[in-house]
Amino acid sequence: MWYAHGLYNTLTFLLFVWQGWLGAKIRIERLNGSPPTITIIKRHRKFGPLITLLGITGFFSGVFIVYFSKGHILDKALHFFAGSALTLLIIAVFVLSRKIKGRPSPWRTPHFAAGAAVICFYTIQIYLGIRLLF
Repeated sequence: MWYAHGLYNTLTFLLFVWQGWLGAKIRIERLNGSPPTITIIKRHRKFGPLITLLGITGFFSGVFIVYFSKGHILDKALHFFAGSALTLLIIAVFVLSRKIKGRPSPWRTPHFAAGAAVICFYTIQIYLGIRLLF
């Protein structure tokens, strides 16, 4: 069961990296003054909520696995708290994305920064999870 949780979240991490790559392409075009590539924007907007849901589900699946196997959720406290922080960041990215209205929106930079933090925290979380296996 642990491996399924790890595999699921690794795949979700890769989807977040892909989503970040799409967002970075959109950002570069906007900052260069280039016309936006509509297909990339649509893809970024379409998959963002789905990937958000996958990330949150990955956290709660880990919580349930630990709770049902160990009897309490703090058995792997560092991994749990890092996952909690990651989940809050994922939610923050989603909330910030909903505030973006129009090309000159002031919410774009916080959305970008929080998205970059999600990828960094996911990397740390994967490292902590792999350490738990050995």
